[in-house]
Order: sequence, then C-alpha cells, then structure tokens
Amino acid sequence: MTTVRPAFDADADDVRRVARRAWHDAYDELDPAVIESTIDDWYADPLGAALHGWAGGVPANDLEDIEAILLVAEQDGDIVGFTQGITLQTVGTILRLYVDPDYHRERVGTALYERLKEMFESHGVERIRALDLASNDKSRRFFLNHGFERSNTRTVTIGGEPYDEAVFSRELETDGEV
Repeated sequence: MTTVRPAFDADADDVRRVARRAWHDAYDELDPAVIESTIDDWYADPLGAALHGWAGGVPANDLEDIEAILLVAEQDGDIVGFTQGITLQTVGTILRLYVDPDYHRERVGTALYERLKEMFESHGVERIRALDLASNDKSRRFFLNHGFERSNTRTVTIGGEPYDEAVFSRELETDGEV
C-alpha cells in the first residue's frame, strides 16, 4: 500500500535517488552527466530549498501568495516517488511528479497526484497545470488519463540546452469534482 506524506529534509537522499532513476528512465535525450548535475542542483540540501528555486532564483517564501508543497510516496517504509507543486492564487502547478521505475503501474503516481490535488483544492485552486519535457510519453499519458489537456509548449533550459516542455491543464469544479 502506498502512503503519501509531506517530505522532510531527512528525505533528501531518497528524493534524489528517485529523481535520478526516473530521469534516466524517461529522458533519453539528456546526457547522463547533465541529469546528475541537474538533480544535484535542483534537489540540494536542505530539501526545502528545492521548493524555492522555481522562480528564477526568487525564493518562494519571498512571494507572499505562493504555497509550496513537496510530498513523498512510501511503500514498506521506502520512498518510491515524490511530487512538487506550488499554488499561486487560483492556479496549482505540478512542477514534478516522479516515480521510481520499479514501481510504475502500482498507482504510486496516482496516489501522489490525488493527494496534491486535495491540497490544491484546500488552497482554493480552480485550475491545475502540470509541466514536463514534451518528449516524456509516460508523463503525457499519465496527465491525459487524469483529465488534463495539453495546453501549451514552452522552452526550458537544462544543462545549457533548450528543450520543449509540455504544459498540461485541467479545470477543477467548485465542489472538487471534475
């Protein structure tokens, strides 16, 4: 059974491990050394710092209306996935949702998404966006299967190189039902 809980700084090594395994599995177009340096940069200690680097170096806690969320999924005491999201006014953004490839098809991603969605709804979110590299077919299928539509493509720079990033969106009903 999957348990979803808030992440703590003590989870940093496990979050980096899951991120590395997920990135190496999903992003063939990225050089392995770029993956390693990006993971080290994005998920540096303390883990809470990962929540604050999303805005081009402006810490999220310096922006009064930002709520940052980092959740982990556990099975048998092992962290097997995590998700990172932020809310800004009525929009919730899933910045990352990664599952260790050994746990794909065990509904870990769905458990993480459902818990994050609940938290978004409690913050008054009306629309959810999700971001991932456009080349990630597993991510695309996941979000489409959860009621999202691809709404945009933008460019993200990783390791000094530009990549297409898919933006998926879905509206939430006021009663929390889709």
